[in-house]
Amino acid sequence: MNVKDFIDLEKLQKIQDDFSTSTGLAAVIVDTKDINITKESGYTDFCKKYASELKGENDIELLHFSVDIFIGTEKVCTIKGGHAIASLPNDERLKNIANKLDINEASFIHDIKKLPVRSKAEIDAAASLIELSVTNFVNIEQTRNSNDSKVNQLSEEITYARDTIQKINTYTHSLKSIANKQKMLSLNASIEAARSGEAGVGFTVVAKSMGELSSQSATIYGDIEKSVTEVTGTIESLASIFDN
Repeated sequence: MNVKDFIDLEKLQKIQDDFSTSTGLAAVIVDTKDINITKESGYTDFCKKYASELKGENDIELLHFSVDIFIGTEKVCTIKGGHAIASLPNDERLKNIANKLDINEASFIHDIKKLPVRSKAEIDAAASLIELSVTNFVNIEQTRNSNDSKVNQLSEEITYARDTIQKINTYTHSLKSIANKQKMLSLNASIEAARSGEAGVGFTVVAKSMGELSSQSATIYGDIEKSVTEVTGTIESLASIFDN
């Protein structure tokens, strides 16, 4: 499942930006292939310049978090963030670290002092907060998208049904017209048979049967037309909901 197919990225970005602004922590959301879905929020120059160089460095404890977001049992994205420090070492220790890593002391100290100072408990609580917010948002968006697809499909089916009903209506009118013509032909045949006397007796029976069949057909077509009218009313009512 590709979260980009149904998510409102602007709203997702705002949730992330608001989280970063309120907590002071960095955050970014990536897909299952670790490709950014959102733009980075709250990442400082220190994060960009030195985070990778400090891996394994015990003098500074950088705090991060990573939480997976699921729809049902399927993982759809991951929130990464944090980039805070548990405590800020004094300048002398920072200079030693900078020299050890062979980087500019002044720049290193200036950038590290921009990092938020947070406890691990605070980082964990913040991670839980954004995990809950994004999980709810993603699931609501997926449900809305699924419902929209179903509504669109239903609308198409109603349109098809409306067109089909109109065709049936047309055919029923045509059949009624044919039945009426058959009835007239039967009547004319009866008249001609009567003029023929005994020679037309057999034809009179046939003409009578044709007339009765035409009457029955006309009744049936009338019932069909009535039913079609009722169904048409229902279909039109449903169609008007989607048209509006």
